[in-house]
Amino acid sequence: MAKGVRIIITLECTECRSNLNKRSPGVSRYTTTKNRRNTTARLELKKFCTHCNTHTVHKEIK
Repeated sequence: MAKGVRIIITLECTECRSNLNKRSPGVSRYTTTKNRRNTTARLELKKFCTHCNTHTVHKEIK
């Protein structure tokens, strides 16, 4: 059995990163795990952003 198949990734809000005229400074980030073998592409999930106060797309960052 192989070790290290599941890795910890960080999801970052795309709206906070691109919008310079937002209310509060900072970027919403979540951490989660993914299976490296089954999901080789970067993960995109809709999560709640506390800085934007809406559900936005969060993309996996390196």
